[in-house]
Amino acid sequence: MLLDASTVLAADDLTVELGGLPVLRGVSFSVKVGEAVTLMGGNGSGKSTLVRTLLGLLPHQRGAVRLFGSPLDSFRQWSRIGYVPQRSIALLGGSKVKEVVAAGRLARRRAFRPLRPADHQAIRDAIALVGLSEQLNVDIAALSGGQQQRTLVARALAGQPDLLVLDEPTSGVDLEHQRVLADVLGELLSAGTAVLVVLHDVGPLGDLIDRAVVLSEGRVVHDGPLGDLGQHHRRFGGHEHRDHGRTVAGDRSDGADSWLGGAVEP
Repeated sequence: MLLDASTVLAADDLTVELGGLPVLRGVSFSVKVGEAVTLMGGNGSGKSTLVRTLLGLLPHQRGAVRLFGSPLDSFRQWSRIGYVPQRSIALLGGSKVKEVVAAGRLARRRAFRPLRPADHQAIRDAIALVGLSEQLNVDIAALSGGQQQRTLVARALAGQPDLLVLDEPTSGVDLEHQRVLADVLGELLSAGTAVLVVLHDVGPLGDLIDRAVVLSEGRVVHDGPLGDLGQHHRRFGGHEHRDHGRTVAGDRSDGADSWLGGAVEP
């Protein structure tokens, strides 16, 4: 795969096995500066497994991942990446919105140091961008599903990332909140942020997407403009990977490491 300075993420011949069963088979694709790429696919296609492998949360058996030109094994600039995991596995009650979002600054702060003025400003800006300034001191458990999802997005944005990775951010979220998310992503893309987003239904995000990478049984079967997909192929469902009648619990997100802005874990 030919890479240039504008490539922020690249997978080359990526192969992953979980429980001795293949989940990803020779996956190759890339994301460039200011580009919005969606990962799509049917039940058990390997989308969440791919995302977690790209971020080093799961091992791979073959192939390579490069982040901002560096091999995954030697990459250390995690503050450049914001990760929004699936809401259902990422939130616990007992934390206020501002506390959850503040966790997104961890990768940009020295350990055990108090928040600096720049940190407080980044947190306030991220919360304002997703429209939750009035919920600053509200417990996360008291929010609607859409507001919880926007809190997770704000947490990732607080780190001021160059690459934003979102795993099913519109799942179970009403149309109004999907439109808010579309507005937020539109601003980020205009500023040059790269976006990789897992979707089942493109919805209001469709106008933002530059390319769709579609997986089927762990392989890339389409990598090109979203418009090249038929309308009936722009909706996908399911989470589990099935192979020869057995289920691999590897195509479900189970949490996020704190360096990806996820201090709230199950």
